[in-house]
Amino acid sequence: MLILSRKAGETILIGNGIRIIVLECDRRGVRLGIEAPDEVSILREEIVQRIAEENRRAHATADTREWLEIVPVRKPSE
Repeated sequence: MLILSRKAGETILIGNGIRIIVLECDRRGVRLGIEAPDEVSILREEIVQRIAEENRRAHATADTREWLEIVPVRKPSE
């Protein structure tokens, strides 16, 4: 894992098409802007985990099993 310090207005470039901009930092957290090609999915991990867990509980069909296998299940404390 690469750990960086950035200030508001500074950016991080990933690969040839992803740009992360630090919009604001305060006591509540950091606001980020993310620019990426349309084919790159940008998802909040906690939302993906919640959907994956709901699908598991609903006995996911064969079509969704492949998606569930690639989504790591983490406990909130991790």
